[in-house]
Parts: sequence; C-alpha cells; structure tokens
Amino acid sequence: MKISSVDLEMRSYLQRIATGPELSKDLSEEETYHAMTHILAGSADEVQSAIFLIALRMKRETDAENCGALRALLDSTVQVRSDVADILHVTDPFDGFVRGLPAAPFLPAVLAACGVATISSGAQQVGPKYGTTHRQVLEAAGAAVELVPAEAAMQVGDPSCGWAYVDQRYACPDLHQLVDLRSRIVKRPLLTTLEVLLAPVLGQESTHLVTGYVHKPYPPIYAMLARRAGFASAAIVRGVEGGVIASLNQPSKLLRFTADRDNEEIRLDPALAGINSQTRAVPLPDVLSPATAQSELPDEDENYRRALATAQAGRLALAGTPGPMCDSLIYGAAVCLLHLGVENSLKGASATVRSVLDSGQPTARFDAGCY
Repeated sequence: MKISSVDLEMRSYLQRIATGPELSKDLSEEETYHAMTHILAGSADEVQSAIFLIALRMKRETDAENCGALRALLDSTVQVRSDVADILHVTDPFDGFVRGLPAAPFLPAVLAACGVATISSGAQQVGPKYGTTHRQVLEAAGAAVELVPAEAAMQVGDPSCGWAYVDQRYACPDLHQLVDLRSRIVKRPLLTTLEVLLAPVLGQESTHLVTGYVHKPYPPIYAMLARRAGFASAAIVRGVEGGVIASLNQPSKLLRFTADRDNEEIRLDPALAGINSQTRAVPLPDVLSPATAQSELPDEDENYRRALATAQAGRLALAGTPGPMCDSLIYGAAVCLLHLGVENSLKGASATVRSVLDSGQPTARFDAGCY
C-alpha cells in the first residue's frame, strides 16, 4: 500500500507527541500549523487526526503549538470587515451550559443598546458537554442564526440593530466539519480553546474580545492567543461554566489587556454592580432539574425545552423583568462597558445598563435581529 506524504508527515508528528508523559516531545509552531492545516482540509487520516488532537491535550499544548493551530484556524476562517469602527466579540463556550440557563445569548442586544456593536458566535451542538448553546437559544427566540459573515457585518452595522450571531458552520466550515470527530474523542481538544478566538466580523478600526474560563492556567494563554489573533483588547472572565458572565453571588476576577496596557487582573464583585442574588447564575426550571443535565447527548425534546425556557426568560429580562436572568445581563454588560472604557466603574456601568433596560431599547434591538 502506498503511503501518502501527508500520512508520513502526520506519522512523524505522532511519533513525537504520543509517546507518553515522559518521552513525548513538543512540536514547533510551524509543524503544528502544517498538521492542523491537513486536519482542517480533510487530507489527514481521521484516526491520525483524532490521535493528534488527544495526544496534544494529554501532554499539554505549548504556546508554540497553540499558536500554530490558531494560525491554521484563522487561515480557514471567513473574516469580513464591517463599516463599524469598533466591534466587540462575546464568546461563550461552544459546547454550551448544563447547570443553568445561559444569559449571554441576549447580551449582544443589550450592549448594542448601550452603543457597543457586538457579535456572538457558536454552534448548534458540540460534545462532550452537549450543553445549551447560543444558537439553540437564539433560534428558539426567533433570531437570525443562519447569517454568513458578510450578512452579519451588515446587520451589526444597521443603526436599528447593532448586533449579530455567526454560526461556526459559516465562520469556519472546515472546523465545523470536525464536530463529530470531537464528540467521538470525548476529551476536549485545543480546538475548544481556540474556536472562541476566531472573529468572523472585524471592526473597521479595532476588534475586541470578551470570553470566559474555568481553569486557572488559561487566562494568560487566552490573552497571548488573543493578541496573536489580532484583537486590540481582551477580557477573560472567570465565569459560570466558563462563560462570560461571572457568579452573581460571589466575587470573581478577570484578566485583561488593552492596546496601551499589559495584562492586568481585575477583581469583580457583583455587589459593586448593585446585585444581591441568592443564586450564582440563572437556575434551571424545576422541570429541567440539574439531575437531567448530563455530559451526554440529550434527546431533541429536552434540548428544545431548555432552549425555549432560556429564550422566554431572556426576553423577559430584556424588558427589565427582575430576576437572575436580568441580573446576569446587567452584570455581564457592565463588565463589558468597564473593559472597553465606556464606564470607569462597575457601579456606573451597571447604572447605565439598568437605564438602557428600562428604556425598552434592548428588546427593540433584539427584535431587529430576528426574522
């Protein structure tokens, strides 16, 4: 049997990274770039692709390996430049949420009403978590979820709207083709880290990022990669389930950088935003108890019920109805305004968001992004 040049190349990489915790060797940025390019193009054998991704994770990816893979992903990403000067990308984990209802799908509409043009990204369903995603929620709420990047750029530039969602299917089709493979390898590969950094819509002058994390080593990694991806600034929030919204009932923190500042850590306290919550996030309704939230593929009916419950709660929160969903939007938007320098304190930022919610503008902005 004739062995292809790609097969030989991938074999050489696997011989180095998949030889156990003591003998594995790191790849250079260029080598990782070539390997990931083969994987995205579908020219690498599927088994070798799976071993490559899991072997990198098991030995732990180096900065060079992360940067090489990021370069390959950016090469495969459809990016368009908006007419809007500054764009904020808000990216929750693509594999979604299982312990509560995610509020962040409604955050872009709130931020747009605050004068911040905002894009969110995601996918329909990604394992191994299979949580409730932005796409599922937005679709249940009637929002447009099939926009290609050029259409999203037009929508975010519409003065009556100012926000848009771009699905991975259209932002990075080659990466989206790996969703099934990622589910079958079970463990989260470096793709989980990198996919939140692929901005499909760029600002005319600058593009900014707000994303989340759970594990302590990740903030400086995200900051380094966000710079490599071309973001003018980034805020990496220690959020609930790795999302962009921090706990509502206890202090948290974020790591950030801006064009004129190196990495700095900021303490977040919901009390400073005027939030006094009994829960850390938006709880699941009784009919969707945490016991049903397993890291396995849920049935379609349960998926729909979770998405619909989130959509209903989100629409009420956009109208200013008090509760954990509204608190989440206030807190999440206030952190974004603070990071971007629109406000200089959480107290002032949260007051601005509350005023905007009272105006009814977030609902109007959200509806402008619906079919």
